[in-house]
Amino acid sequence: MQTSSDRHEYPAHWEADVVLRDGGTARVRPITVDDAERLVSFYEQVSDESKYYRFFAPYPRLSAKDVHRFTHHDFVDRVGLAATVGGEFIATVRYDRIGSGGTPASAPADEAEVAFLVQDAHQGRGVASALLEHIAAVARERGIRRFAAEVLPANTKMIKVFMDAGYTQKRSFEDGVVRLEFGLEPTDRSLAVQYAREQRAEARSVQRLLQPGSVAVIGTGRTPGGVGRSILGNVGDAGYTGRLYAVNSAFPEDLKEIDGVPACRSVREIEGPVDLAVVTVPAERVPEVVTDCGEHGVQGLVVISAGYADSGPDGRERQRALVRQARSCGMRIIGPNAFGVINTSPRVRLNASLAPEMPRPGRIGLFAQSGAIGIALLSRLHRRGGGVTGVTGVSTFVSSGNRADVSGNDVLQYWYDDPETDVALMYLESIGNPRKFTRLARRTAAAKPLVVVQGARHGGVAPQGHAVRATRLPHATVSALLRQAGVIRVDTITDLVDAGLLLARQPLPPGPRVAILGNSESLGLLTYDACLSEGLRPQPPLDLTTAASADDFHRALSRALADDTCDAVVVTAIPTVGEGSAGDAALAAALRSAAAAVPAKPVLVVHVELGGLAEALSAAASTAPQAPQPAEPQPTEPASAQTEPAPAPTEPRTPPAEAEDTAPAGPRTPEAGDRRAAAPPHPRPAAPAASHPAGPADPPPEGTRLIPAYPAAERAVRALAQAVSYAQWRRDAADPGKVPEYEDIDERGAAELIAGHLARGQGLALGDEETCELLDRYGIHVHRALPAPTPDDAVAAARALGYPVALKATAPHLRHRADLGGVRLDLADEEQLRRAYAELTELFGTPAELRPVVQGMAPRGVDTVVRAVIDPAAGAVLSFGLAGAATQLLGDMGHRLIPVTDREATSLIRSVRTAPLLFGWRGSAPVDSAALEELLLRVSRLVDDHPEVVAVTLEPVVVAPRGLSVLSASVRLAPPPARDDLGPRTLPAY
Repeated sequence: MQTSSDRHEYPAHWEADVVLRDGGTARVRPITVDDAERLVSFYEQVSDESKYYRFFAPYPRLSAKDVHRFTHHDFVDRVGLAATVGGEFIATVRYDRIGSGGTPASAPADEAEVAFLVQDAHQGRGVASALLEHIAAVARERGIRRFAAEVLPANTKMIKVFMDAGYTQKRSFEDGVVRLEFGLEPTDRSLAVQYAREQRAEARSVQRLLQPGSVAVIGTGRTPGGVGRSILGNVGDAGYTGRLYAVNSAFPEDLKEIDGVPACRSVREIEGPVDLAVVTVPAERVPEVVTDCGEHGVQGLVVISAGYADSGPDGRERQRALVRQARSCGMRIIGPNAFGVINTSPRVRLNASLAPEMPRPGRIGLFAQSGAIGIALLSRLHRRGGGVTGVTGVSTFVSSGNRADVSGNDVLQYWYDDPETDVALMYLESIGNPRKFTRLARRTAAAKPLVVVQGARHGGVAPQGHAVRATRLPHATVSALLRQAGVIRVDTITDLVDAGLLLARQPLPPGPRVAILGNSESLGLLTYDACLSEGLRPQPPLDLTTAASADDFHRALSRALADDTCDAVVVTAIPTVGEGSAGDAALAAALRSAAAAVPAKPVLVVHVELGGLAEALSAAASTAPQAPQPAEPQPTEPASAQTEPAPAPTEPRTPPAEAEDTAPAGPRTPEAGDRRAAAPPHPRPAAPAASHPAGPADPPPEGTRLIPAYPAAERAVRALAQAVSYAQWRRDAADPGKVPEYEDIDERGAAELIAGHLARGQGLALGDEETCELLDRYGIHVHRALPAPTPDDAVAAARALGYPVALKATAPHLRHRADLGGVRLDLADEEQLRRAYAELTELFGTPAELRPVVQGMAPRGVDTVVRAVIDPAAGAVLSFGLAGAATQLLGDMGHRLIPVTDREATSLIRSVRTAPLLFGWRGSAPVDSAALEELLLRVSRLVDDHPEVVAVTLEPVVVAPRGLSVLSASVRLAPPPARDDLGPRTLPAY
């Protein structure tokens, strides 16, 4: 640690874990006097060329003076950071504050010279780019606004690091040296660069876990049974294409194989690299395992073991130590207490989980924090995929358990550009970083649907084992923010699967207009009512009668899809007596044929006990061309085989099905066994079909359009309504609007006021005059109110303001409560004012208790409320609603993340259920919505420009037909956090 002569204590908040370009991790921390030996060792491993680029001359070793200089910092004018792996330096960066002549200086000088050195073995991993983000954040914190760097022209890698960072730069060439100067204020380009690097790095870190070339199951039992042995069997049975190893320190030395898999006593005994270790040993033995994995170069861990934060405070500390240990070795963790991971890609075929069967391959990515919910989701998709809605399946599955490291955010980064995932389904019990999640969700949702169900919504606390930042926002607010980011938020697991299957199989509807047709009038009417309840615009149902043939359905569906006034079609079907499976197949073929002719509109089927129809609808057509197979040709089976049940296993392989999802699942083909037989270099022998079904059904040929079928009209329509809302969001997101500039905003003047107020204390609520002064800097004018501690003061105030006036009690229990009688309006003269004053004091108490004020009357209009708050987890949130007890009781408030664009402001005031009161409800005059939108934008700018403004409340805001009046306002200030969303990339530390 630093000596007493240093001017600042060790800045622990600068420490951070980062993900590098290749998906590995490193630790960034300040360099201290204790790092002398590490620095010397690091320098000895740097090539002569890299040393030359750093010092512009041959520099084989560091002198004692150099070591002292590079390890002694004051953390203000001289700062050094190191990136470490396994506790050893792999790169360093430092800045020295300089004056106008380039000589050492102190504040208020705001320029610094910066220099990097990266170990040759770690060049190309993005270490320098990550260090630049962190040293820039440190410099901004210490009042430095510009960096200067001198680089030799031949050092193209370092020049590229600076040039690609996205900062505003100036480049010059003098005396054989390239001089780069750049400001450190984040720009749109620098943030875009940072976010793009973040996405690539975090996606790569998840890819290393989901696409490993080799897997070791650590904790494999010597006898059948147990978690480790089960997972080893699941990996082998899935036909994993890579190398598989069984590891257990208790194995006898002469044991070479377990079930045909190479057996080792330690991961260090394995010849060749190990990409993924699945850890199933007891929690107390995990640190030893992690050490072995780190020394062997394992890239990632899936920790199945429990006994961490899920077991109490001691376990929570054990979990923190596990994360620190793994990250220090460059590894990321899924878990602990995880269910496992699955990748159905034919190139991988990985089932490193407790799921006894490999899911069908498909286009749906699945993330679940809960193992139990993960089982339920896999089971339901398996049943719905095979019987009710065909062969749609899973691309990847991640169960994060305690989510100590890899979280839903990381998996979103992976899914964003994963070509094998079209729809993302997530079950979340907590959101560790809502601010980042909404940012990633918005970007992901612009490319592919993201459906989320939240557990523990109303408990107010995270489940045991989840360490997350607390949020003060109610669930309804968080849900509104997620919807703003394009997330399709549903309430149940059933809705999650229903929406996911529709989005995976059908195009997005171009609008809310729905045609309904079928052979049951009653089922059509139920569907019609469900559409109205979900806000859709259904056409009157077309009843084809129970005598309708498959050709009748084909003609009706074709006409509906060709109708320009129709955006989607719901087909209702009930059994046809006497026709059996042949009639079902004919109807399915008719519907598929009609739907294929108009591929731009979605089609859904509501069926009643028509298992054969549902299977026929979703099965691949036997006449369709088969996709080319990369492996050797397999014997083809008749199409009917896709809907026959597989041979019964000796033990149940999936949880029992619910009554509504009992259609038979498709069989598993022998493909998995064939792949396993060809997997190098240590295959597991194929298990008998009676105990292990051979593999998931093949996906349908490319281009096959599958029609989702639902057992209830309400479920089908609810899924369709979600798709309609999402499609509208996609259209709106194409033009998100802009944050307008207002010439009368005095940003610098507001900053000076805020700095002056904060100089008096760490956090404070501004007084009325201070609030008005600050808001005035942003063009927000508050109606003047004068205190009236006595009747004579009230009369004097009224004379100063001019009649008519209002008399208000501002005591906390009466403030903004006109319904309690604490407000008297339209007082036209002194007599009325004195009478009102006497009535208030008689009813509610003494003036000291009431705190009365006099305020000039504002034009009549609709009372509204505008709020902005900085939530520690979600960030800055702008809220709007109508004022009054009814709105408070109903929770009728709209919310948007700050900064708000002009289009978002427009949608915000229309998002509340009471919005019709603003737009001429029941013959009233519409209010000035443009003035209200401008007010929202100005408040958003204030909070976005000044993170010290942690809360703003304008209540009431009276919006008249022309203009508006802010009658009361409050502002709360607090020092800004040391790091914010504009700071460097860093992994969360829980």
